[in-house]
This record gives sequence, C-alpha cells and structure tokens, in this order.
Amino acid sequence: MRKQISLKKNFIMNAILTLSSFIFPLITFPYVSRILLPVGTGRVSFATSVIAYFNMFAQLGIPTYGIRACARVRDNKEELTRTTHELLMINVIMSIFMYIVLAAALAFIPRLRADRLLFIIVSASIFLNAIGMEYLYRGLEQYTYITVRSIIFKFIALAAMFLLVHQKSDYIIYGGISIFAASASNIMNFINARKYIYMHPVGGYNMRRHFKAVGIFFAMSVATTVYTNLDTIMLGFMTTDDDVGYYNTAVKIKVILVGIVTSLGGVLLPRSSYYVENGQMDEFRRLSRKALRFVWLLAAPLALYFILFSAQGIYFLSGPAFKGSILPMQWIMPTVLFIGLTNITGIQILVPLGREKYVLYSEIGGAVTDLIINALLIPHFKSTGASIGTLAAEFVVLLIQCIALKDTAKKLFSSLPYLESILGLALASLGSVWAVWLHFVENLTLNSFLILIISAVCFFGIYIIVLVLFKEPLLKEMAQTAVGKLKAKTGGS
Repeated sequence: MRKQISLKKNFIMNAILTLSSFIFPLITFPYVSRILLPVGTGRVSFATSVIAYFNMFAQLGIPTYGIRACARVRDNKEELTRTTHELLMINVIMSIFMYIVLAAALAFIPRLRADRLLFIIVSASIFLNAIGMEYLYRGLEQYTYITVRSIIFKFIALAAMFLLVHQKSDYIIYGGISIFAASASNIMNFINARKYIYMHPVGGYNMRRHFKAVGIFFAMSVATTVYTNLDTIMLGFMTTDDDVGYYNTAVKIKVILVGIVTSLGGVLLPRSSYYVENGQMDEFRRLSRKALRFVWLLAAPLALYFILFSAQGIYFLSGPAFKGSILPMQWIMPTVLFIGLTNITGIQILVPLGREKYVLYSEIGGAVTDLIINALLIPHFKSTGASIGTLAAEFVVLLIQCIALKDTAKKLFSSLPYLESILGLALASLGSVWAVWLHFVENLTLNSFLILIISAVCFFGIYIIVLVLFKEPLLKEMAQTAVGKLKAKTGGS
C-alpha cells in the first residue's frame, strides 16, 4: 500500500504551481501585449481556442476521469498500469484521428488557412497532452514532481519569450512558446512514468470498461470547452482581431485568479475519491465543508478587488492600447467566485460520488446559455457581450449543481461566514477605493502599478483584520499551522 502523502504538503505544492502560473503571464504578458498589440494576441488566442476543440475530442474527458480511475487503484501497481495503458491507448488513437480532421480543416476553411503555420505549431499540444498522462500523477498525488517540472519549463519559456519575441510578426513564435510552457513538460511525464507503472504490456486490457464513464466526462469536457472557448471563437468570426485581443486580456486575468482559487480543488479530487471508495464519508464531508469555506473567503475579495481596480490592472499588464478590456474585465470578474464554488460542488463533491452526470447537465446548461447570450450580445457589444455571456453561463452551472445536491448544498452554503465576509468586503472597499484617484507619475503603467500596490495592501489588509476580529476558524487554523512549523524549524536549528 502506498504511503498517503500529506494533504497540506500537496496544497502547498499546488499553491506554488498556481503561483508560478500567475507569475509567468504577469511577467510576459505586459511585454508581449505591448509588442504584438491586440491584433497579435488576438490571433494567438483565436488559434489556441480553435485547437482547444481538437484537444477536447482527443482527450475525451480522460484528464478528469483518469484522476479518479488512477486514485481508486493506486495501491495495486499492476491494475494501475493496466488502467493507465488503456487510457493512454484511447488518447493516442483519438489524437491521430483529430490530426487528420485538423489537416482537412486547414485545407478547406479560409479563416484557418490564413494562419496555417500558427495552427500547426499550436496543435503540438494535441500530441503532448496525449502522451503526458497527467491524470496518473494527479491520481497518485505527486504534486511535488508536477510543480518542479512545470516551473522548470516555465522558466525556459520565459527566457525564450524575451529572446525571440521582438516585433508584431513574432506572434507565431509567441504561440509556440506558449504551447511549450503549457505542454512540453508532458514529455518528462512519459519518461518518468516508469517509476509508478510498468512500461511493458501487462495484458488483460479492456478499454471498453472506461467507455461509459469516459463518455460522460467527455460530454462534460465538450460543454466546458464550448462555453470557455465559444466566446473567443464567435468574436473571431463575428468581430475583429482587436476585439478578440481585448477579451483575451480580460480572460487572462480571470484565468490567473481562477487558478489561485481552484488550486485546492485539484489537490482534493484524488483524496476525495479515495475517501468515497473506502467508505470514509465523514472525512469526505469534512473536507468538502472546509474546501467550500476556503474558496468563499478567497474568491469573493479577489473578484471584488479586480472589479474596483480593473483599469489599473489592465493598464499595468497590457498598456493603454488595451483600454477596451476594462469593461469586459469588470463583467467577467464575478465568474472567479462562481467557478471556485462549482469546482467544489462539481469536481470535489459530485464527481467523487459518481454523480458526474449532474456536472454534465450543469455544463450543458452553461454552454446553451453562453451560446444564446453571445449570439444576442456580441454583434452589439462585442467583447463586453462575450463577458456577459460567460458570467451568465457560470451562474447557470452553479445553480444547476446546487439543485442537484439539494439538502447537501443547503448545509454547505448555510455554514459559510456571510456576515463577516460581507462586512469585511464593504469596509475593505471603502478603505481602498480612494486610491483610484492617486497620481504619482506621468507614466500610466508605473502609476497603475503603484496604485495597485497601495490599494491591495489597504483592501486585503482590512479584509483580513475583519476576519481575525470575527475569529474566523479557517484563518486561525492556517495561522496555527504556520506558527507550529516555524517553531519546529526554530527548535531544530
């Protein structure tokens, strides 16, 4: 039996991984956006969104299903090997088929043919994701390896970005580097897999046993990919590359924040699946309550802060050329909270319980909502209309999942600290919004950065003080853990 890895250690490593995902675009995007401008970043965003659909069919929902499947058999190396091999074979077969479809699309669709080289480069993610077997490492809770590997490749990509991207025509190079940063580490996954599974055939393969569950997870992936990429696709066909660039900038900031908020959920899925498989339901419920409380306390202030200081965030990250991103960003920010909550209700609760069909229903509802609102609003409001569509879609997803959970959702949400968090947010807003009118220097980017620093200290400082005064148990537990580790280190030195 494998030794159970510390959940706190996993969370810390996943938090570091998330932080690296935050720092990488924080360093590169201000540089890249000023060189490529909305047109260049819009082209790369459009290509990435189109290829996401090909990845969706190639992966078939296995990235999420595979975590649960591997976590359930992680104490049996032969069965773990068999499961991983079966999922890998399914991925490879589907990837080959999708490359054939992509070749036909590039040959016959003028909009894609115009940037053929960019699409070919970005499509490398299809192959890399297929051989990566990321679900194996997450199912085994190998977050230290995942984090170290990811950071190394991000640093390589960071250096390449500054060395190779110098003019507007380098958007193709930017697209290639972005794929390298996100997917090239999957080569290491394939090589390193021999530590956890047998690389030789073990026999007794039965890929059909995965088809039903994979089908449901694939449908979930379809729905999610539709409403997360549909905005960019529709903008690309219905408006200009500039509008895609404005929207992409707002989405990039949202994605960074969502990554921070959902970092806990990714760590909890294999552990929750293990608890359910072994009948440890009290531990499962305790974990779910704590995760939901964590998301609420973190996501609400992040979303509100970046609504209040959206202009400064855009000017600092992308410059005045992206002024058109401010309103879309304000509309899309509440999705940080909605996605954080559905990451718990869906991935952390419904999926481990084997009720993933309700996650599918919620995501279909979100996709349909997004499609309808986009069709109505994008022609008139462009990137802002796309943001409103995303906001409505994420709310519908959360609503349907809460209905599916019924009494469980009532118990979970009734235990959240509404009074202290709402009071904290109100006081934090009043105590920081004055910073919007500060003017230090003529340089808009530097001035925005200084305002962000001052306002963030005031906003989050006041918010944390209010939680401390209300003796928020989760904050208290985190502080006690940190102090305990500090004392242990001090005593040992």
